[in-house]
Amino acid sequence: MIANQFAWLGLVLCAISTALGGDRPRVAAVKLNLAALDYAQELIKQGRIIADRKGSWGRDQPSAENENEFIRIHGFGEYAKWHLGVDERHAENTKSRYKFPYGDLKNMHRCALLAVRSRARQYGHSEIETAATKLLNEMMSSKMSSEQVNSTVHPTR
Repeated sequence: MIANQFAWLGLVLCAISTALGGDRPRVAAVKLNLAALDYAQELIKQGRIIADRKGSWGRDQPSAENENEFIRIHGFGEYAKWHLGVDERHAENTKSRYKFPYGDLKNMHRCALLAVRSRARQYGHSEIETAATKLLNEMMSSKMSSEQVNSTVHPTR
């Protein structure tokens, strides 16, 4: 009799789980922001990159006050370009919608991309992790190319 009650309870819990979507795969709320990826690649082409050290992002990232001022002047469309992730659970014109910042709203930072890659991996956002890795590689290739050009134009003695 007790076994029947547990079986019944199991069926009820299974039905509730199914009704609440427990049997469906969850759609990732945070998606890769393709416009931000394109913009980041453009920043690399323009040389607007800072190849700083790992761990520097804590002091290099813009303050909430700086972000608010940037949004006031440029709007959320421009603010969004500085974030590799978009969280679709949040409204469009809110800061909480935009995740994984990769720069200080002026330049791309290597330390920010390292942080993005690490956090994306930690939370299972593989598209964002891959994009950050791609940008890091492009940034380093660009940096090496510009150093080669500079040493050709201005050879050291």
